[in-house]
Amino acid sequence: MFAEFFGGRSPFDHFFASAGGPNDGMDIDDPFGAFGMGGMGGFPRSFKSRVGGPHGSREKKKDPPVVHELKVSLEEVFAGCTKKMKISRKRLNPDGCSMRNEDKILTVDIKRGWKEGTKITFPKEGDETPTNIPADIVFVVKDKIHSVFRRDGSDIIYPARISLREALCGCTINAPTLDGRTVTVSSRDVIKPGMKKRIVGEGLPLSKCPEKRGDMVLEFLVKFPDKLGPGAREALVQILPP
Repeated sequence: MFAEFFGGRSPFDHFFASAGGPNDGMDIDDPFGAFGMGGMGGFPRSFKSRVGGPHGSREKKKDPPVVHELKVSLEEVFAGCTKKMKISRKRLNPDGCSMRNEDKILTVDIKRGWKEGTKITFPKEGDETPTNIPADIVFVVKDKIHSVFRRDGSDIIYPARISLREALCGCTINAPTLDGRTVTVSSRDVIKPGMKKRIVGEGLPLSKCPEKRGDMVLEFLVKFPDKLGPGAREALVQILPP
């Protein structure tokens, strides 16, 4: 069959020629050389060493970010502050092979009004090895639990606890503020459980416009008596509407 199509010679003879046989000047270690492909599969001969031969080097890849929570109080968000964070990392020595342990202080400037979830990135401050690009260090702002307030965006919620008598007959609330003042709020209306009253401008600074502030929201919590004596019960029955 080969004789009919190729004039008596198999086109694959030169692939398997012996070391002493005719090879028309081809490199017998490179059977694809006959097609002008210059190496296995058409790749240059140096390709093999570049991707992992004994003297080759692989392309360095960057490690994924290293994320840390950075807890801040509402007072720190209100006024702004500076946090200094100590990290420990590995660094390459000048020889490019051995490594050393190293401590570094990263300074984070907390801006007024920053929201929970704000990210601060320090590029390439992670571990460094001969085979990687150091990761970014990322701090994510997280609110500390406050003893008085809870946060709702740029607003702060103050739980105003009042008695049933105050809820029905009126009350005066002295609410603290984040900058150490006291705001007095009086009400002569009937206060139902869950009612809220907004005090404009007594919240946190707006992150994009720190000269403006959110509100303080009084969230009324009415404390009901655990029990009533017979006299009080009868009196309430007579006084309260059906």
